[in-house]
Formats: sequence, structure tokens, C-alpha cells
Amino acid sequence: MKVTVSKVDEVFMHVDCDDGLAKDLHDFFSFKVPGAKFMPSYKNKWWDGKVYLFSIKTHKIYIGLLPYVDEFCRERGFEFEGIQDVIGHKHKLKEFNIKDLNLPFEPRDYQLEAFASAVKYGRQLLLSPTASGKSLIIYMLARYYDVKTVIIVPTTSLVEQMTKDFQEYGYTERVCKIYSGQEVFDAPITVTTWQSFAKAPKEVLESFDMVVGDEAHLFKANVLKGILEKMKKTAIRIGTTGTLDGTEVHRLQLEGLFGPVKKVITTKELMDEGTIANLSIDCVILRHTKMKKMTYQEEMDYLVSNDSRNEFICNLVYSLKGNTLVLFQYVEKHGAVLHGKMFKRLGDKLHYVYGGTDVTDREEVRTLVEKANNNVILASYGTFSTGVNIKKIDNVIFASPSKSRIRNLQSIGRGLRKADGKDTMKLFDISDDLQCNNHTLNHLKERINIYNEENFTYEIRQFDLK
Repeated sequence: MKVTVSKVDEVFMHVDCDDGLAKDLHDFFSFKVPGAKFMPSYKNKWWDGKVYLFSIKTHKIYIGLLPYVDEFCRERGFEFEGIQDVIGHKHKLKEFNIKDLNLPFEPRDYQLEAFASAVKYGRQLLLSPTASGKSLIIYMLARYYDVKTVIIVPTTSLVEQMTKDFQEYGYTERVCKIYSGQEVFDAPITVTTWQSFAKAPKEVLESFDMVVGDEAHLFKANVLKGILEKMKKTAIRIGTTGTLDGTEVHRLQLEGLFGPVKKVITTKELMDEGTIANLSIDCVILRHTKMKKMTYQEEMDYLVSNDSRNEFICNLVYSLKGNTLVLFQYVEKHGAVLHGKMFKRLGDKLHYVYGGTDVTDREEVRTLVEKANNNVILASYGTFSTGVNIKKIDNVIFASPSKSRIRNLQSIGRGLRKADGKDTMKLFDISDDLQCNNHTLNHLKERINIYNEENFTYEIRQFDLK
């Protein structure tokens, strides 16, 4: 049997095959969504809890999944044709010398390799951890292609940071910054939040020649899908991410929309070559008096309101030298409580950041702490666990437990950048033993699995709470 693929647009390709093979492709590219059973649409039987990447009705699938369709067909002995029709010619490196950019420093070898790979294919998902210099890779690509480019980021803080990074690299043209409802897209390079870009009209979405999805793993799946599927004329597609959530559907969705994964470098490799700070992890287990089994939310409510636990966190903060980032999950239940306790002792050395903190004030905190010592940032995971570049963070404390692989690794990355006089970072991963097979202790085990996978060094310490 012969299977032929053809390009529909810069998003989708069409697979010409019989109904039997179409059914097989439909089943092969279907995935159960983790946690679907807890979602209202599943509970109400409006949705079967699956994502289908191949349409049995239209025979369409994302262009980025071409290698998987190719492998699927060839493994079953089918002839496969039309690849060149889909991907066209691979982008050939034009005359381009990185030195002509007059960068303030030499790009590292792995950055140049990632740049060359992305240029060669024009579609790529670059997997590179926090502090590996993804913004420089993005900058080099934008300068190389020199076409109308949009860089989509998850937060307003990252809009400002990406723009500043470009200025530091020597970019003198105006960068269009879009967030908070602005609607101006009149510069060669636009940096925008995905929330703002999703509201842009169709003609704007179709006007870009190149799209970069920075920290792509943080985009809401349906929003990212909605944006990139509408960019039907945008051929150059680059995604960057520090980590994937470990599920196949997450990886394939991102690869489909951007392109195949290119693993740039690992956090451990960056440590070994001295590019980032060495990481030391203390897994702190707080032993409570024996409790009855609780639901997850009941357990969270008990822990964040436990005065002995909160006092332990505060005393840990007071004992540390250097700048410390304390991350919490619940603003009113936990963040506000910790802030009230710490402010009495720390005063203006304490900086409180949460969703309601204005982007200008967040940037002010970042700038201030860069120049300070022995300051404390008390921040929600949503605001400071991702994308905020503060070199002078010596300690990170997980005050609220989290099992999210992405959040965990991104949070660690907040303190890994080197600074003058700083070559190590200490993480305190706080968990709780309620002596009843509780949720947070089990989540610690999952995080330890991540530390083992990443080859991080860690110690487990236990303390009895009174």
C-alpha cells in the first residue's frame, strides 16, 4: 500500500490512505489526558478524556509529527511518499557570521549547535534548562532570519526581561512589547504574552514569518493550539522549554506545533562545566503527630495553617546567609501568613510578590535584589517559579509542596545562575510526614525520583514538630 502526505498549510498535512490505516493512525495518535477524570467535562460525559492528534474525518495531522507518521507507516511495510512536499527544502545556512552581531560575549558551543540545528530544520523544539541562555539562542535566530518575528512568552515579566536581554545583546531597533490589552504589532520583532496574542485578529496572526514560543510548556494547551493553528502562513516555528511534564501527549503536542525535540544540554552538564552554580538539596521532612488520613485539599489546608510548621520556615529563613527565595502556593492561606510573621523581623529586606503585584513592582524587586545581600523574596509559584532571572539568589525554599515536574525544575532554576562571589545554590525542599501515608510525603518521593533522574545531589533530613 502507498501512503502519500501533502501540505495543507504551515500547520497541517494531509495523509492520503485507506480507511483502515486512518483508523490505525487515529488510535495510535490518541492519548489519555492525565487527571482527566477530575475534570467537569469528563465527569459530565461530554468528553472521553482523550486527545486525538490525527483526524479520522479529515486525515489531517500536525506537520511537526511527520517523522512519527513516517515511522508508523514504514514499520507496517507501507510505501511513504510526499515528504518533500510537506517540509519543502530544508533551510540552507546563508552567509552569516555570528561575530557580525558584535555580541558582548562569545556564545557557548551548545548555543551555537542549537542555533545551527534550528536554522537547518526551521521547525524545532529546543529542550534546554533554566540558565542555559535560551534568550541568546532566540536572539541569534531572530537576527539570522531577519523576518517579521513574534516571540510569545507566558508572563509580563518575561516580556520585559526578553526585551532587556535583546538590548544587552546589542539590538538597537525598537521591540514591540504587547501585554495588558495593547494592540500594536508594528515592529520587526514583537514580544508578547500568549494571553494578549491570543486576542489578536486573524490578519495579525497570519502576518508573521517566524514564531518563537518561549517556555512553551507553560502555555495553556488549548490557547497554544488556538494561536499556532491560526498562524497558517508562518513557516519558521521554534519552541523553547526547560522541561517537559514527562507525558507523551505533552511532548507530541509541542513537537506537532513546533517541530522535533532537540536536546541542547542538561542542568547537570551545565554544573559540571561550571556554567551555572552547583546545586545542593536538603529534603526536609517535618514529622507531625500521627494524623488521620485526609483528602489532598484537607491536608494542604492543615499544613499551611500549622503554626509550628510556619515558624520552622521562618526560622530557617532567618538562619540563612545570602538572598533567599521562598515559594508558596496559596496567597491568602499561606503567603499572607508567612509575610505577617517575617515582616516583623525582616522589614524592608522582605519583598512580597504574588499575582496581584504589578509587573513594574516585580521588576523593581528583581533589580533591587540583584544589588542586595541577605534579602528575602516571598513569592507565589505562579509569579517567580518561572522565567525570572535573578543571579543573586543563594537559597530557594519550597514552603508549599508540589509534585509538578515542570514547576519543580523551573523553581530550582531560579537560583542556578552564577554571580560575583556565588558558585553554589542551596534548595530546601520541605515536606511533611503525618504518619498516615499522606499526600505530601508521597509527592516528595516523586520529586526525589526527579532529582535522581537529573543526577542532583541531595540529603534527607527529618525534624520533629512540636
